Amino acid sequence: MKKNKNSKINKKNASSRKKPLKLKKGLRNKKEKNIKKRKIIKKEKNKKLEEKKILIIKPKKNLIISPIREHNWESWQTFNPGVILLNNRVHFLYRAIGSDGISRFGYASSPDGFFIDERLNYPVYEHPLISKKLNYYSFASGGSFSGAEDPRLTRVKDEDTIYMTYTACDNGLGVGLTSIKVGDFLEKKWNWEKPVLISPPNEVHKNWVIFPEKINNKYAILHSLSPKILINYRDSLKFNENEYISSYYNGEIKEDNSWESRIRGIGAPPLKTKYGWLVFYHGIDKFDFSKYKVGAMLLDLNNPEKILTKLKEPILEPDEYFQEIGFKPGIVYVSGAVVKDEKILIYYGVADSYVCVAYANFEEFLENLIKNIKPKLKQKKLKKIIN
Repeated sequence: MKKNKNSKINKKNASSRKKPLKLKKGLRNKKEKNIKKRKIIKKEKNKKLEEKKILIIKPKKNLIISPIREHNWESWQTFNPGVILLNNRVHFLYRAIGSDGISRFGYASSPDGFFIDERLNYPVYEHPLISKKLNYYSFASGGSFSGAEDPRLTRVKDEDTIYMTYTACDNGLGVGLTSIKVGDFLEKKWNWEKPVLISPPNEVHKNWVIFPEKINNKYAILHSLSPKILINYRDSLKFNENEYISSYYNGEIKEDNSWESRIRGIGAPPLKTKYGWLVFYHGIDKFDFSKYKVGAMLLDLNNPEKILTKLKEPILEPDEYFQEIGFKPGIVYVSGAVVKDEKILIYYGVADSYVCVAYANFEEFLENLIKNIKPKLKQKKLKKIIN
């Protein structure tokens, strides 16, 4: 009997010890669940906060134009496109280099700005050559022996003319200007006006762009960002013989900003916004001179020599594997941008070999630019639109 009594007491004591242990475990589990829940809520809040800071989205399949080996004239490199929006289609004139080493312009177009559904198998523009000798400046500027580089397309308001500035690679590097009627462009009748050089001879000049509207009733050509913004105002875009725009550029930045210790040049033609003229430009990090990065600034609408705001960080930089395996690794070079379907579409060459696209909601992009929010990149898979 004693044994049984002690056994019952032991069981009772054991039972009494287990109950508080179960209670503590339950409290501990509840506390752990609350901590986990708070972490999830915090993570979701941070995710939403980060999404608000996203300035540019790069589609996962953002390489949209690449060389075609079967086309001799564009078998080596295809990059740095001029871009224009006409009839709700995005039209491209891209720089192409083939087996003969001449830089020409090819044509492609897209219904949505992301997927190319039309691309011609022949070049649509070729700069008339003065000399067939190897041009060192041209080779260093993208790999060609001579020809035309880096087109920028501009239609001034509703004029019936598309103007194209480009780098003319003949006896040095200068800025060429030509034009074509909108109707001819759309019908692919490549009746270009005879090109003229608008930069002084025996000087190196690149990356000049035309504003898409007159400013104070004058055509405006943006031709330098450093040491200060230089704009040439004109009554006409017709140039007389031996008439040139005097320009000066040194690329130096006085501000202590590591990512753009040196400005390389202007990107796409300016885009008019409610806040000012949106301008993209290329800069070099003082800690890594091997990479081009892209910045953004806003210029005053009526006085575009005045900078209203400028992002402290680049919006684009070389961060994809194929940007390290082209002709010139580490280069991202914006040469065209349009606004379509409430998105800003930014087109850029990478590694002097391919054409890519990045995009953002236009209004959000502008708001972030005004607030000077540090840009972050996000990839997004795109679904092809079938008409």
